[in-house]
Amino acid sequence: MKKISNNIFFIMLISGSLITISSNSWLGAWMGLEINLLSFIPLMNEGKKNLMTSESSLKYFLTQAFASSILLFSIILMMLFFNMNWMMKSNFNDLLILSTLLLKSGAAPFHFWFPGVMEGLSWINGLILMTWQKIAPLMLISYNSNYSFFFIVIILSMIVGALGGLNQTSLRKLMAFSSINHLGWMLMAMLNNEMLWMTYFMLYSFLSMSIVLLFNNFKLFHFNQIFNFSMINSSTKFFMFLNLLSLGGLPPFLGFLPKWLVIQNLVEINQTFLLFISICLTLITLYYYLRMSYSIYMLNFNKNSWMLMNNFSNKNMTFILTMNFFSIMGLMIISLIYLIL
Repeated sequence: MKKISNNIFFIMLISGSLITISSNSWLGAWMGLEINLLSFIPLMNEGKKNLMTSESSLKYFLTQAFASSILLFSIILMMLFFNMNWMMKSNFNDLLILSTLLLKSGAAPFHFWFPGVMEGLSWINGLILMTWQKIAPLMLISYNSNYSFFFIVIILSMIVGALGGLNQTSLRKLMAFSSINHLGWMLMAMLNNEMLWMTYFMLYSFLSMSIVLLFNNFKLFHFNQIFNFSMINSSTKFFMFLNLLSLGGLPPFLGFLPKWLVIQNLVEINQTFLLFISICLTLITLYYYLRMSYSIYMLNFNKNSWMLMNNFSNKNMTFILTMNFFSIMGLMIISLIYLIL
């Protein structure tokens, strides 16, 4: 019975986002966001219930409800502005709508709820929060882009995503700060090209899924678990950390492709200053991925021969390792296809 209810809530979650995307009015978009929010709350509380899960769901509900109420208020203001010819600057209203949507997506400086909520969720719910829950707000942001405000949000998201993950020991919080950094890149992709941020988002979702499924399969939540977890096969560990480097955007992995496209686009529109800042701050995120990969794989690696094949008995591992392979080799495969065609 519980599984059926979870499936219903999951279908509602997807339909809420689709209503927002396909809506032709702000009120319809708000309604879709509310359906999406109210269907995700029960999904957050599935499985093992503890204080962290309850705290996360309450924190998420309060933040999203606050953002939704301000969004509804700004929609009413907009209607008054257009229908009653109120003497009010439309820039203020645009800024208000943009702020609520950035709060919903978890971009800096409205990111305060995101790492805390991620910490109390299971890996699968965390993956939904990092990927699917961002689609509807980002789509609405792309309709309502205020360029002067965008630059501040992009730079702040990069800074918070880079510096916030430096001294983290929790893998979920690390992924949350990584998501904030990637969100800065997605907003940067919106500056000139409608399809570019969607391409970035799809590739980011694929990379996040491949690494999160691997963490979920071994029930890894903190760094020290990876240090002490001798059952992980050496090749699986190798896949795991090459995948992290791919998520950080290191060439020649697939994670470099979306960043490459955004860099090319920024060069075309002559935004060299923004490009320089974003690359410098992304190097910091790459640093903490490298630090984790090097220390766990090189320094603390032990190999017990009687446990080598244990993790391959899981039927999900074939699918996860296939995803990891495409995450690592994807850029080279795409480049070869491009050269052949």
